[in-house]
Amino acid sequence: MEMNSEYKNLFAAARAAAMELSLADDGRISLLLEDLADAILENADKILDANALDLERMSPDSPLYDRLRLDGNRLAGIAADMKNVASLPSPVGRILSETVRPNGMTIKKVSVPFGVVGIIYEARPNVSFDVFSLCVKSGNACILKGGSDAWHSNEAIVSLIRSVLAGHGHNENTVILMPAGRESTSALLEAAGDVDLVIPRGSKGLIDFVRKNALVPVIETGAGICHTYFDKDGDIDKGAAIITNAKTRRVSVCNALDCLIIHKDRLFDLPGLCSGVKDAGVTIYADEAAYAALEENYPAVLLKHADESSFGTEFLDYKMAVRTVDSLDEALGHIARYSSKHSECIVSENAGTVDEFLKRVDAACVYANVSTAFTDGAQFGFGAEIGISTQKLHARGPMALPELNTYKYIITGSGQIRPK
Repeated sequence: MEMNSEYKNLFAAARAAAMELSLADDGRISLLLEDLADAILENADKILDANALDLERMSPDSPLYDRLRLDGNRLAGIAADMKNVASLPSPVGRILSETVRPNGMTIKKVSVPFGVVGIIYEARPNVSFDVFSLCVKSGNACILKGGSDAWHSNEAIVSLIRSVLAGHGHNENTVILMPAGRESTSALLEAAGDVDLVIPRGSKGLIDFVRKNALVPVIETGAGICHTYFDKDGDIDKGAAIITNAKTRRVSVCNALDCLIIHKDRLFDLPGLCSGVKDAGVTIYADEAAYAALEENYPAVLLKHADESSFGTEFLDYKMAVRTVDSLDEALGHIARYSSKHSECIVSENAGTVDEFLKRVDAACVYANVSTAFTDGAQFGFGAEIGISTQKLHARGPMALPELNTYKYIITGSGQIRPK
């Protein structure tokens, strides 16, 4: 009972901070974020020391290790993204539409913050900075529930954010880090009326758990089972570069390639298409036709026979599946069956095939001759992202400032009343 009261107080504190934030000038918020970006670099040693404590507890072989790891370059990138967010216009108060009714009544549709946004995520401490910058710039208080694997990192990060908030005269409870443990996760998911929105970032298991147990509205983000289809009219140089980049740039992120689909007429090009991933030590799970095409041209220790579990798997590792198809229709059918509706790509020089692929694939981001590694808020020019939404209601794709606002109608008049 005492713990429930503790959580209730945390949620009330976040609500009060959100109310204060609704009155804050956007210029003040931008200055706050610029100073916080500088503070990240000035306090890099403290953040990295805390991160090292978390890394000590995780095996370097874990797919989550790369997500957990911070270094100077990553902190510099986080700071740069934060300054980008600071420079963007606030989404709050935008007039989305305006009409005047025949009786003279004016109706405006105006963007407003959600209020209190909860984020549940795994071992990705950079999310703490990204979420805060986007939430505060869009007028929201945020409640963070990071994974226990990143506890020391998140504690150091949130402590720094709160100190900068206080230094600028803002309510420190604009950001709150929930205690470790499952009890606090349950409390956040059940905080209907106290928390306006929960966004999970992480594995399919985490997202499914949140969706099944939340009493608070949820926007699903994160799980990425991404395909690249190399069409019979694909360019091999473009294809090899795209496949290598999408698979190996960072294997632990949600936009990484999981399955290469290849038209049967181009199987003779498969060794060339896979040359880059071979050099990176990627294990391939190939169907029979693809296995035969690679058998003499790919290291035996890295070449495996695919089974049903090889498809529809988000590997988050130096692994990928290869599926051979007879036609565009078969490729589209495979994607429809196994996709998580995150990011899908076609490599083809046939304009008609590309157009059909772009129209028929149901995903948040659909690419033609471009690596899926670009599914990222910063790469889209949004400054940063709070996640990649794979659903269709409210937001889809990289969620940034506009997606962290909802709207309300403001109706003004001069005494109009409705007739009986």
